[in-house]
Amino acid sequence: MGNVLVTGATGGIGVALVGALVEAGHDVTAVGRGVGRLDVRGIEADLAEPGTLASAVEKLEEAGRLADVQALVHCAGISPVAAVADADPETWRRTLAVNVGSAAELVRLTLPALRRSRGHVIFVNAAPGMSGVPRWSAFVASKAALRELADSLREEEAVFGVRVTTVYPGATATELLGEVRSAFGRPHDPEKCIRPETLAEMICWVLSAPTDAYPCELSVLPSPG
Repeated sequence: MGNVLVTGATGGIGVALVGALVEAGHDVTAVGRGVGRLDVRGIEADLAEPGTLASAVEKLEEAGRLADVQALVHCAGISPVAAVADADPETWRRTLAVNVGSAAELVRLTLPALRRSRGHVIFVNAAPGMSGVPRWSAFVASKAALRELADSLREEEAVFGVRVTTVYPGATATELLGEVRSAFGRPHDPEKCIRPETLAEMICWVLSAPTDAYPCELSVLPSPG
């Protein structure tokens, strides 16, 4: 199977996804910071600075691994909790850069390979229907932009056979969700959340869709009870 690039590979969802992809027989390249501690090929990159990603991708090309890129999964994300009145320009810049700007740049850099392989781009977004959340404007805005990126890309690249899927996961049992809920003063019970390994399996399922059809959007919720 071809090479799958994964951002956010050191996060709760990302670690589970890398493991599931390797188990499914994929060749995985992690893109981001601290990826050297993973048991897969890694490219160190600062997703908060999308302008630096071209040099990072060049390293992949020099290693002869760019041409066989078959999929890009953008899991990276930051979730600052701050009211509009308290969110300074750097909060907005960094959130938009990590959550959507770096995704757009990595897509741009890998599109030639993705077109050749008739590959797949998957964006991990926010919970289904999330909109207008007080004290979370930068995060919610970045995820709305990520949805629009996905929808535009899907229309643009259909002629090249590139698939584009947005995954909308409900509450997933990660450390980040625990931190966010703590900042909101809300309880957090991982047992009532989606397991990262379960979400990872669903993303792998999306990548294995038959050649004649695929899910362009996938909403995932914790099972009731």
